[in-house]
Amino acid sequence: MPQWIEISLRVDGEAAEAIATELQRWCHQGIAIEQNDLLPNMYDDGDFIPADKLTVRGYFPNDEEAEEKRLQIERALGYMNMMLPMPTPEYKIVQDEDWAEAWKKHYQPVRLGQHILVRPLWIDIEPEPDDIVIALDPGMAFGTGTHPTTQLCLEALERMVHPALDVLDLGCGSGILSIAAAKLGATKIIAVDIDQLAVDSTIENAAKNGVGEKIHPYRGSLDTVITSARRFDLVVVNILAKIIIAMCDEHLGQTVRPGGRAIFTGIIEEQANEVEAALRKTGLEPIARYLQGDWVLIEAKRPVD
Repeated sequence: MPQWIEISLRVDGEAAEAIATELQRWCHQGIAIEQNDLLPNMYDDGDFIPADKLTVRGYFPNDEEAEEKRLQIERALGYMNMMLPMPTPEYKIVQDEDWAEAWKKHYQPVRLGQHILVRPLWIDIEPEPDDIVIALDPGMAFGTGTHPTTQLCLEALERMVHPALDVLDLGCGSGILSIAAAKLGATKIIAVDIDQLAVDSTIENAAKNGVGEKIHPYRGSLDTVITSARRFDLVVVNILAKIIIAMCDEHLGQTVRPGGRAIFTGIIEEQANEVEAALRKTGLEPIARYLQGDWVLIEAKRPVD
């Protein structure tokens, strides 16, 4: 019977996104980032533990290439350890019929902001009358609602989205932020990702949440958006600080309509000043920061010409 190797690392918020991005090169069906110490009886009591202790988890086949993949992963983690302290990865064997379901037991409903409830498709929970429910199967794409950067974005969307907004979700992953924008009243959302698996996941999740007609996912990059000449009332970028900085050199600010706003995260606190400097160079003015653990969300606006 085929087997899989589960790799897991317990990390703080600063390292989780970087490790997940690296493991994606070797692991099948994407990477799960899970909030630790969240018990089932805490799903709906409104008193969640901050997501500062996380587990990054992935799976790869236990075949003739497994040992080489393990060596490559540990070599990559060794390089990363030069920048951030890396935990020792833990490995275990998972049977074929169990692996695809194994991570799901760690992915539980979470409440955010005033009214947002993110739940896995396979868990039913009775919503409150004013809940905005996002039911999600992230599949092979990133975005489950458990990572601090996703939570910061969802809370920002709840503050900022109102009817008639055009929104760009740049690096859409599972589509969680696009779905939230649609359910909060945005008129049209363009969801862009360089990974076709993320685009497919966004299409599927948007349909399951009944907002497929508002969300228009496609495979592309920042250059694709800029050359289309479309400009947006609100741009959401949940990637990594170094990528945001690089995008600023590629005219990221042009995606925002004059008078429009943008939110950026994937940024740890010590990177915030550098990111804000890059945003100013691309024509955006940082106006607010929001913190969760080591992670920062920066809100910016494009001045009216």
